[in-house]
Amino acid sequence: MASEDEAIDEACNSYDAVIIGAGVSGMYQLHRLRELGMTALVLEAGTGVGGTWYWNRYPGARFDSESYTYGYSWSSELLAEWDWKERFSPQPENLRYLEFVADKFDLRRDMRFDSRVTAAAYDEEQNCWNVETEDGFRVRATFLITAIGALSVPVLPKIDGIDDFRGPSFHTSHWPKEEVDFTGRRIAVIGTGATAVQLIPEVAKTAGHLTIFQRTPNWCAPLHNGPIERAEMDDIKTRYEEIFETCNSTFAGFEHVPDRRKALEVSHEDRWALWEKLWAEPGFGIWMANFRDVLVNEEANALMSEFAASKIRERVHDQAIAEKLIPTNHGFGTRRVPMETNYYEVYNQDNVELVDLRETPIEAVTETGIRTSDGERPFDLIIYATGFDAVTGAFERIDIRGVDGVELRNVWADGPRTYLGLQIAGFPNLFTLVGPNNAATFCNMPRCIEQNVDWVTDLLGHLRENGLTRAEPTEQAMDDWGEHVVTSGERMLFTKVNSWFTGVNTNIEGHEQRRFLLYAAGLPTYREKADEVVANRYHGFALS
Repeated sequence: MASEDEAIDEACNSYDAVIIGAGVSGMYQLHRLRELGMTALVLEAGTGVGGTWYWNRYPGARFDSESYTYGYSWSSELLAEWDWKERFSPQPENLRYLEFVADKFDLRRDMRFDSRVTAAAYDEEQNCWNVETEDGFRVRATFLITAIGALSVPVLPKIDGIDDFRGPSFHTSHWPKEEVDFTGRRIAVIGTGATAVQLIPEVAKTAGHLTIFQRTPNWCAPLHNGPIERAEMDDIKTRYEEIFETCNSTFAGFEHVPDRRKALEVSHEDRWALWEKLWAEPGFGIWMANFRDVLVNEEANALMSEFAASKIRERVHDQAIAEKLIPTNHGFGTRRVPMETNYYEVYNQDNVELVDLRETPIEAVTETGIRTSDGERPFDLIIYATGFDAVTGAFERIDIRGVDGVELRNVWADGPRTYLGLQIAGFPNLFTLVGPNNAATFCNMPRCIEQNVDWVTDLLGHLRENGLTRAEPTEQAMDDWGEHVVTSGERMLFTKVNSWFTGVNTNIEGHEQRRFLLYAAGLPTYREKADEVVANRYHGFALS
């Protein structure tokens, strides 16, 4: 009888591909590889499928894409069978949807859970990847495909004594599976980004006292969630083809189509009328369907920002607090816009306190609470809504080594370099779904994920049909792509602002300088560029 190690080694040689991650992209990639007749194994750190929707269980977590635009588009049966219940579906339902997909297509049989990948090394002699997990499991495969997400590595702030607190504390992405009761408790939430904006109104409903620690305010817009009634869902099902065509034609994959006028070329009355209309409508329309100069012209953006500021002042009774909630270091839409439900009204409640860290910085976390420059506040629970090591973070925590043992961390030390955001010279047969400088990093995620997965699958099919087993881009192709990424982003105001879009995170050493991580030319242009590569016989790739 073979030993356990021998059994693992035997199994190691049986896969065409290893996929890291069982979220939206990893699940679809597994399905597509099966269609090619390839064998694949998915390694997932969690205990189940779902990715983002497995890890982020905090109260208030939900889509900010319209539900029916977020689901998979590749199965007519799935589209016909699944009914979305809310315009912006909540986390429990989103997880149930992905579990439903996993069951319907029997995906779990090719998945290994509780398997956090720690290392992946390319063996040039064998032309395969050796992959190892935290528990010592090892597997070999010709192709390695990362489906590790753009926002999957949580970051805690640099605060003295963060481990000293004797009560419960956790990052929102590590929310306990059991229910957390806020009733009557003294609770601290550190952060006011997109996650916090969803969480805070839920905590404020029952907390004895909620203290919100804000370093940098964000421009937030109303979500306007609501139920999807039976008749509306039936109508949506008849229009799915049209809905997905619209999404695939827009800049970021949403159904919101930009207004072709310029804010600076219409009257004040017309500007205000459009902004009032978009503000009253559900979803990202106020960001994505705005005048076409709002995100590229500082004067137009300043006008839009003043409109948004007026809305904050209307909703927050104490005008001194309202002013603290209005950003002064970036314009509307130049950072990710958090979508909110009754967020600003929270600051009108007697049980809520705002601490502006620009005026009253945190000095330390203590055993019983948080000490700021004006004294110590006791807490029963501390929640860190402090964001993620965006886009590159999930790559950096895996020891990925390419040809001659070169470490990806070192190659990307001064910022990521890729071709199409999907491959890296010196790392053959490594494909990075939703990688840096890929349209999927600024997108209604599943719409760009499907494009990524389909493109990679077509390339793998091309290799098989032509008896090829190795693909990697040239250095010149990466240089050209990098230049295109920079050039196409120069006109966008969000490339001039410090945010996770530009790789700035002062809580991470070495991330104080801007390293543009996204792709700012939009989904249609990205798809056109990727299709041109194929039409030109995979120009920029060395296939062998």
